[in-house]
Amino acid sequence: MQYWLMKSEPNVWSIEQQKKVGAKGTTWDGVRNYQAANNLKQMKKGDLCFFYHSNIGKEIVGIVEVIRTAFIDPSDKQKKFVAVQVKYKRVLKKAISLENIKKNKDLQHLLLIKQSRLSVMPIDSKSWKILNKMSSI
Repeated sequence: MQYWLMKSEPNVWSIEQQKKVGAKGTTWDGVRNYQAANNLKQMKKGDLCFFYHSNIGKEIVGIVEVIRTAFIDPSDKQKKFVAVQVKYKRVLKKAISLENIKKNKDLQHLLLIKQSRLSVMPIDSKSWKILNKMSSI
């Protein structure tokens, strides 16, 4: 299993909206950055992803699971980019702010800090554990 972080502006698509969709999940589409799209292509069924509210909030708020691997993004008229299907798993007990992530010396290598505009990124298992622990403190 691999771990990821996916960003969404909460006024466009929030963790609450993801939760309402239920088990059938929703298409994670609209990714037009090649690096982020390549990350989508690497996702496997069952992978877990942190759900990050970008711009408004700037915090990890929940977890979603990949339930369908990469397919042509239906919102891409040129058929160059991919999407995945994800379903809601849970809301974090405590959201993890970008500010607190930046304060943790063991998380300084994360692309969330180094490439802040990247919308889909891998998270190593050690960082996944640290972030989950931060969400329950």
